[in-house]
Amino acid sequence: MKRQIFTAYGTAAATIGAKLARREPVRVLAIGSSSTEGIGASSPRHSYPAQLEDELSEDWKSGVTVVNAGRGGETGAQTLERLEATLMAQSFDLVIWQVGTNDAIKSVSEDEFRATLERGIASVRASGASLILLDQQYFPTIKDLSRYERFVRAVSTLAREQKVAVFSRYALMQDWNSQSPEELRSMLSGDGFHMSDKGYDCLADQVAEAIQSLVPPARHSGQDTSNQVAKAR
Repeated sequence: MKRQIFTAYGTAAATIGAKLARREPVRVLAIGSSSTEGIGASSPRHSYPAQLEDELSEDWKSGVTVVNAGRGGETGAQTLERLEATLMAQSFDLVIWQVGTNDAIKSVSEDEFRATLERGIASVRASGASLILLDQQYFPTIKDLSRYERFVRAVSTLAREQKVAVFSRYALMQDWNSQSPEELRSMLSGDGFHMSDKGYDCLADQVAEAIQSLVPPARHSGQDTSNQVAKAR
């Protein structure tokens, strides 16, 4: 049985739907740590934000810019500082915030992590952009699984409380591992931690599918698309 990968609440991307209806360009900010930067990929063009831009541009037949603001090694609090500064300087329709892995494997407290998420959600909302939280990756050598999964749950719990869309990379990668350990290994780079070209490609495909579920053609005619959930294929 496949795990639930993506959950959204209400009109999670109303701004994007309206812009597409008017054939206006869409701007997406992909921010986070090494998984956003593309560490492990053979080139920047194989990072998930670069591939996401290609997929959305092809599917929407409209101008789409996905800005890659990934910086390897950052905790959520460090990314939050850049997120707030970027939102002050530029306007975006959607923010995808990849967050939590480094917090879980470093010495960040759970309370501090939750406070960081709450502040980030408030900052994105204040900017007028829609938000998708992209949670932690799964990898075979997690040392303290109990702690790590508490941080994973913190993302989903706060997303539910705040009615924010969340894409569970953790569940997606667990599904890959459930298919076979070899499948998961093929999605990871040689360090067994960061994603490979194949992994980033699959992630971009799934994230694009999730975003598209929020702004289907019916949205352009004003129909309600609330509470849609996309699951891994």
